[in-house]
Amino acid sequence: MNTSKTKDKYKIAVIPGDGIGKEVMEATILVLDSLNIDFDYVYGEAGDECLEKNGTALPDETIEIVRNADACLFGAAGETAADVIVRLRQEMKMFANLRPVKSYPNTHALSNDIDFMIVRENTEGLYIADKEEMTEEGAIAKRIITREAEERIIDYAFKYATENNKSKVTGVHKANVLKKSDGLFKEIFYEVGERYPDIEKEDFYVDATAMYLITQPQNFEVIVTTNLFGDILSDEGAGLVGGLGLIPSANIGNDGALFEPVHGSAPDIAGKGLANPIAMMLSAVMMLRYLGENEAADKLDDAILRVLTEANVLTGDLGGSSTTMEVANEIKRLMD
Repeated sequence: MNTSKTKDKYKIAVIPGDGIGKEVMEATILVLDSLNIDFDYVYGEAGDECLEKNGTALPDETIEIVRNADACLFGAAGETAADVIVRLRQEMKMFANLRPVKSYPNTHALSNDIDFMIVRENTEGLYIADKEEMTEEGAIAKRIITREAEERIIDYAFKYATENNKSKVTGVHKANVLKKSDGLFKEIFYEVGERYPDIEKEDFYVDATAMYLITQPQNFEVIVTTNLFGDILSDEGAGLVGGLGLIPSANIGNDGALFEPVHGSAPDIAGKGLANPIAMMLSAVMMLRYLGENEAADKLDDAILRVLTEANVLTGDLGGSSTTMEVANEIKRLMD
């Protein structure tokens, strides 16, 4: 994930989006600006409000902003999420979706020793909306699994394990029923795994994995799987460690990267200062590592950990009474 590149100035595409996306983005920009890094933020519109205003949820201008940036920070989108984030992934060929699941102090985590990464294929599978069609009987969705895409994502997972001192990669599929498509995934998993003799390989059916995430989450280090399975399992992972307010994600391609919290726009609490900004900030930590700014990433990550450990300034979802910006200011204070 680390590109090992540092620059005098980074151009960052910023898409706050809808609902609490605007609030958590404001909080994250506040802490990023306290780092000794020169960011040039270029703001773009996307989401429900953008659709109402401009007649499109994702204007071409916003796509160009992302295309011309070193990285993109994305807040949240409402009902238009698929039209925005899925299209951005496709336009920028961001084939890898990374979703870390890690337990932090005072977050209602199931266990205090959970720490694994879900590597999700981002470009095909059952999750691609334009492969659906209506029929006289109802509707049909096509699930496409290609050797090229699955080999690419599986190799990415093994490389991630190697570069991050992980000793095991777990392939997740449903090859006992989907014998051709997931059978191919399983076959490729072990073919690629042969290139990494020092990494342990195992595979589980997706339904068994859903159970094991509850009964033995400590046994996972890196999970690699197809698009829809990865989406579902990562939300389950959020439940293990305190909820969606703590789960960041990265979308990585050869020519670009986008970082976003897993949570949605949460219109029920939008504008009230109640949103937990930590998932957005952890997404920014992932962005810093992608840019090669590891010292800054460690600084922000450590400040977040201190806030959670001390438990004096937390939002309501974590049992506190602090506002979004109060949390942001406390993290900024600890970074100064």
